[in-house]
Amino acid sequence: MAEEPRVGVFVCRCGTNIGGVVDVPAVVEYARGLPHVAFADEGRWICSADYLSRIKEQIVKQGLNRVVVACCTPRTHEPIFRSALKEAGLNPYLLEFVSIREQCSWVHRGDPAATEKAKELVAMGVAKAALLEPAEEVRLPVGREAVVIGGGVSGMTAALALASQGFKVYLVERTGRLGGLLNELSRVAPMDAEASELLRGLVERVEASSGIEVLLGAEVESVEGYVGSFKVKVRQQGVVRELPASTILVATGMKEV
Repeated sequence: MAEEPRVGVFVCRCGTNIGGVVDVPAVVEYARGLPHVAFADEGRWICSADYLSRIKEQIVKQGLNRVVVACCTPRTHEPIFRSALKEAGLNPYLLEFVSIREQCSWVHRGDPAATEKAKELVAMGVAKAALLEPAEEVRLPVGREAVVIGGGVSGMTAALALASQGFKVYLVERTGRLGGLLNELSRVAPMDAEASELLRGLVERVEASSGIEVLLGAEVESVEGYVGSFKVKVRQQGVVRELPASTILVATGMKEV
């Protein structure tokens, strides 16, 4: 690591969502004593424009090179804080997000242990932040091929949907026929329809699609690569074939227990 970590910790009250359960000042005071922490502070709504400005100011003023935010969910708010780091001249991936709302205050209402858990979550966040390294976003080409594993109703429906969007679809079915569990049923609720009729229509659509290649009696041997660029090895009748796939959909069904 080229520079000594200087971590800034920002803890949110989130109104009473967090502040009504967790002793936020105690968490902030605890954070100040953690290794590598150069600055710790609290705010009522740290995702607000005013407080984001404060975070940016403190990054510059305190010389922070890592940031930990302890608040709600990264699912909706992480991009906001990453942008704040970037605007302050810091790599946006030098951010560690700690959820003390969903993972603490919301599940420990009325429990004094909530504050202690929040402290532990922040400590873990700080420890991880100290090890963060700058990262950059890259764009990689994504193909238009998909492998659907499982030739039941879900697999066939997915294959048809993907083919309609222009994907080349490889539909891999382990047995010698399409249909999965629907082959074992007589009628289907709630429309009380003949299972064989529903299945026949679906299979005909799949077989008629120029964008779908059906591989019966085939099993997946291995999957390599990454999202957007997979290589799937499939064995069919003793022959191994490598299929390109930007998308893999697993529709292997369920087993009655």
